[in-house]
Amino acid sequence: MTRPDRARPVVGVSLKAYFPLARARGWLLEAAEFVPDAVEFFVAPSYLAIADAVAALPDGVAAQDVSAEEPGPFTGEVTAAELAEAGVRYAEIGHAERRRLFGDTEEVVAAKTAAALRHGITPVLCVGETTAPTPDAPDAAEVAVAQLRSALTGAPAGRIIVAYEPVWAIGAAEPASDDHIRAVAAALREARREPHDTVVYGGSAGPGLLTRLGDAVDGIFLGRFAHDVRALAAVVDEAVAATR
Repeated sequence: MTRPDRARPVVGVSLKAYFPLARARGWLLEAAEFVPDAVEFFVAPSYLAIADAVAALPDGVAAQDVSAEEPGPFTGEVTAAELAEAGVRYAEIGHAERRRLFGDTEEVVAAKTAAALRHGITPVLCVGETTAPTPDAPDAAEVAVAQLRSALTGAPAGRIIVAYEPVWAIGAAEPASDDHIRAVAAALREARREPHDTVVYGGSAGPGLLTRLGDAVDGIFLGRFAHDVRALAAVVDEAVAATR
């Protein structure tokens, strides 16, 4: 997976289920004021906030999940067809919380990835090992690459964003080490080799990480750090600086 020439750096944010609807609306309006075209930005709000997100950021809305099924008798599911109709451009798939708390197996992740791609939605495919590895990271890379390949089993062609999120680093005081991220990101790129795909890092990510990593990754996927819009603005500024 080689980085395209002049590709815009990616900055993504998941709001998870932290925000009530009114706060989400305010956050979206603030974010829309400063996100420049030089950055490929997306936010994954709750389902109920998707309409507000599309109004504020028409090209930058992700769903936090997507059904593996096409429209039909599936109570409580939200299909890729409906998300695409609503203006959603990305879908987060295979996050560690979905795998751990809601039983998303490798087969389910693959079905959701295929469903998103069938409807023109870019999967933000979350992969990563559960336990902290040894410093040279071979085991971590092996796990992440295996998850990537499994998720793409039977998937139609289309761009994906690979979000490398080591589970042990999510919510931790510090992200994975720079060398560790570089090693796993390189393995993911080698496994895929599609010029329009991108690799981003998530897991206690914050300011300074993109600058240190350089071209080792194509962007960053933020969680609670970005709930403060001023903190998000600092990372966006850093991403813009990387394009100069």
